[in-house]
Formats: sequence, structure tokens, C-alpha cells
Amino acid sequence: MMNIVKTSVNKDSIILDNQGYVYAVSDDKFNYLMYSKLSISDSDIDLLKQGKIIERKFVDNYNGTYRCYYKPLVNGGSFSGAVALIESTNGITLWRNIYGVIWISVIGAVVLSSIIAYYLARRILLTPLLEITNAAKRLAKGEVEKRIYINSQDEIGELADSINAMAESLEKVDNIRREFISDVSHELRSPITSIKGFITGIIDGVIPKDKESYYLNIVNDEICRLSRLVNDLLDISSMESGKFKLNIINMDINEIITLCILNLEGKIKEKKINVEIIFSNSHEYCNGDRDRIIQVVTNLLENAIKYGHEGGKILVETYTRGEFVYVSIFNNGPNISREDINKIWERFYKMDKSRTNKISTGLGLPIVRLILSQHNQDIWVKNIDGKGVKFTFTLSR
Repeated sequence: MMNIVKTSVNKDSIILDNQGYVYAVSDDKFNYLMYSKLSISDSDIDLLKQGKIIERKFVDNYNGTYRCYYKPLVNGGSFSGAVALIESTNGITLWRNIYGVIWISVIGAVVLSSIIAYYLARRILLTPLLEITNAAKRLAKGEVEKRIYINSQDEIGELADSINAMAESLEKVDNIRREFISDVSHELRSPITSIKGFITGIIDGVIPKDKESYYLNIVNDEICRLSRLVNDLLDISSMESGKFKLNIINMDINEIITLCILNLEGKIKEKKINVEIIFSNSHEYCNGDRDRIIQVVTNLLENAIKYGHEGGKILVETYTRGEFVYVSIFNNGPNISREDINKIWERFYKMDKSRTNKISTGLGLPIVRLILSQHNQDIWVKNIDGKGVKFTFTLSR
């Protein structure tokens, strides 16, 4: 039975009699203990007699230290002895050392992986996000020229590209704002300076009495120019802010063109321009805001008069195609250069600043395009080689 126990649970065993003497051993290495009293105290013997199982350390002078588990043997109700299972503490210590090594390795691996993960997260996530945050703060302070340089193909890279695109857009808007302020300041400074100079000359008596009327007329012209500039700026502001309200009605574009030409008859005669009108139909009805379309036609006609040759020609045509009415205004003035043709729709842009400074605000064509855009219509310009320039716009029939 002792051999079976040793084979099944890999533990040696010793049988003691009721006095604590060794009666039998499972392994020859314990033969020296035979018939000798094991180092077990009388109090432990009493515990065994009470039927209790006890655990004690057993020191073998030859084979080392062991852990013993004592179980009493009872025969016919009386205590006959005990059986002790012996387990070497060297194996326990070895396993404890192995467990310690395993736990130290696990903790070390966790610490090392945490350090690597932190480094990778800092490099891939934290540093780029910190750079993006700083860039956003710079943008908030108005430093729109700054850019983010992140070489990444993931969502962080896409976010950086979006921030850069926003910065470029803000930089363009800021440049446009600065140019606009500069242009407005220039356009306002010139007439104000003239008005101030003439009024001061009249007050100080520098200008003779017989010339006061002449210079007051100049002052009046400059005030009218200021008034046109302010009204044009207000129109552009209302259209771009979405506060521009259209009163769409059914109207005759032919009638409007005739009215506008009559209103500009003085300027036409002054430059001795021949105006030719071709209407495909006697009446061409379309949808639009009458007052704003009058403004469009007037600006285009004034532009044709201004840039047309003296004694030249203006040709106005209306015709229909599908659901649209086409209106074209041609003048036989010089062609628009390739550099200028895409800029004429910009605010305050003037092709000939020296010649048109006093009579143009540089807002006429931008206003024309904005009004037609509000009508969901289009306008374009075309050079007629060696003959002149033609503006064409559409209206819904």
C-alpha cells in the first residue's frame, strides 16, 4: 500500500506506532529511522489520538528538510499509530522560485510594453495632436501663415491636412480683407482729399469768387462719386451676407434696355457713339427683379460707353434659346488682355487706372455678377478679335 501511495502521489510515507516509533518506511533512504522514535512531541501524539490531522516540518539529517502530514490510524476504536506522508520542501522552494521568476518576468514585460506603448503613442498620437492643438491656437490668434508638417497617412494626417487647408483659406480671406480695406481707403481718400482742398481754398479765400462755382461743381461731382461708392459697397455687403431680397416679377427686358439707353443718352452723345439695337421679338418677357436688372443693364452700358472708342459703336441684342433669354452688349473698344479678362469681376479692379480713376469705382462688374448670381443666372465676356468686346448674360423666360 505504501508503494502504491508513493507511485500515485509521488510522496514517501512512514508508519508510526502509538508511541511515535517508526514501524515501516516506503523508501530505503529512511531505513535509518526504523524502530527509532520520530521527533514528534507528546502534545502532537495527543492530537493524533483525538483523531486530528496535523502538519509539521521534519528535518532529515541526511536527506534535507521535509513537510510531513500526519493522519491517525484507528483500529477497533483505539489509537494504533499514524501514517505520515512526506513532501520535500526543496521542490516547494523550487516552484516558489519559478513562480517568482515568472511574476518578475510578467511585471517586467508589462513595464517594458507600457514604455514602448507610451513611446509609440507619443510619437504617433500625442506629439501630432499637440502640434495640431498649438496650430489651432495660432490660427485663433490670427497667425494664418503657419502650417503643420505631419508625415502620416492615417486620420491624424487627414486632420493636419484639413487644418492646413483651413489655414490657407483663412490666409486668402485675410489677404482679400486687407486688399479690400486698402482699396476702400484709397477710393475714399482721393475724393475726400479733393473735397477738403477745394472747401478749404474757398473758406481761406485762396480760390477767387468768380471760380467758386466751378470748384463747387467739382466738389459736388466728388460727393456723387463717394455716394456711388458707398451705395455699391452696401449693395455688395447685403448680397454677400444673404440679406439681399429680390422682388421677382414678369417683365419685358426689351423695354428695360430701351429705358436704360434713353437714360444714358447724354453720355452716348458726348462720345458720339452709334447705338444699334436688335430685338428678335418686339417683347421679350422674363422673370427678374426689375430695379436690379436695370442696374445690371445700366452698368454694362456705362462700361461699353466708357471703354468704347469715341465715335464708335455699341450693339445690343436680345434673343431666346430654350428656357432662357440672352442679352448681349457689344462695344468696339480694345480687347481685354488675357491677364485682365479673369480679373474684371474682382472688386476695385481697373484695367486702366489712370484713365478711369475719376469715373469708376471698380465695383460695377462685381455687382453685375452678384445680382445675376442672386437670380441663378450667368454672365460671361468674350473678345471679338480686332473688333471689340461682348458681354452676355441670361434670364429665365
